[in-house]
Amino acid sequence: MIISVCIPMYNEASVIEKNAKELHNYMNSRFGKDDFEIIFFDDGSKDNSFDIVSSLELNNVRVLRTPENHGKGSAVRRAMLAADGDIAMFTDADLAYGCDVIGDFVDYMQKNPKTDVLIGSRSIHKDGYEGYTLMRKLASKAYIKVLCILGGFKLSDSQCGCKAFRNHAAKRIFTNATVDRFAFDFEALLIANKIGYVISEYPVKILNHGESKVNVLKDSFKMLSDLCKMKKRIKNTELK
Repeated sequence: MIISVCIPMYNEASVIEKNAKELHNYMNSRFGKDDFEIIFFDDGSKDNSFDIVSSLELNNVRVLRTPENHGKGSAVRRAMLAADGDIAMFTDADLAYGCDVIGDFVDYMQKNPKTDVLIGSRSIHKDGYEGYTLMRKLASKAYIKVLCILGGFKLSDSQCGCKAFRNHAAKRIFTNATVDRFAFDFEALLIANKIGYVISEYPVKILNHGESKVNVLKDSFKMLSDLCKMKKRIKNTELK
């Protein structure tokens, strides 16, 4: 079994060398040199993130890029469609959930062959929101609840930035995905739900906290409007 790990990059020069080496060392020790690939997808960084990772010359690592910034959704989609692994997973360049979560996800999917999509959930981990301010925790939980109602999901954390897909599911979901920026993972779950894929959750905890780029209070009305349009579009679209 081959495991693909996809890492979207945008201006990550300050951390990417350290994190690329840490991730690569983990994959080599956990899966063996012939059983994994890592795809770093640079989304038009204005710094030298692409050159840093390329210069490391690590085995089983591909570094892809677009010259212009399109958004995290675009980077994830392109990386997932390029992935060759039996299981393809994406997580953030800051390794917010650590590396052990990769092995945990793979173990779960091997033991649960009916699961097509596995998403991390902070809500079902006893320490999942450790380190969050009270306001950020409440805003995050409220936002996720609204998304679940809107999307018709029975999920506790649809927005967790750590998700894994069986190859057949990754290819079909991301072939039909179009969202480049905000809520790309919500779109992926809407598509998965429409197809009828089995979506499961796994408890995760953020180990490395980054600053959220979403202002829930400021952007909430636009978010809801965009999400409603997205749901309607997917409902009325014949999937490939």
